[in-house]
Amino acid sequence: MLSSVRLKTARGDERVACELCHSLRPTKPLPKNMEELKEFHLGMQFKHGTLPCTSCHSAGQPPRLHLASGAALEMVDAMQLCAQCHGTQFRDYTHGAHGGMNGHWDTTQGPRLRNHCVDCHDPHRPQIQAVHPAPAPRDRFFGKGLVH
Repeated sequence: MLSSVRLKTARGDERVACELCHSLRPTKPLPKNMEELKEFHLGMQFKHGTLPCTSCHSAGQPPRLHLASGAALEMVDAMQLCAQCHGTQFRDYTHGAHGGMNGHWDTTQGPRLRNHCVDCHDPHRPQIQAVHPAPAPRDRFFGKGLVH
């Protein structure tokens, strides 16, 4: 899995792989806030509480993350980082109640593909926009004498 960011471009919002640029040039020091950015990442929106970039990102090439303990973490293992602060959601994820999946619930019947946190949430602006829920499905037995 390649990590990516959602950027506002002339064509609208697009996901761009971090490695696209970070594999070509040395990484500069991490900013303390988004206002320090003058050249790259200008289209990035950051609304993840009041956390500075260094709360999750480690300086260096290639871009890496770090846990609260300071232990280095590869981008592909970012879910461990998310789980540090979002324990309830991670617990629900591990039990199949948070995050979508494709394939088989019973893995003896076939493979299962689980989403990663960043498949649905932008790590720099994780809150999903509020939506109105769809109407409940129609019950095919409704009105046929069954008690509800």
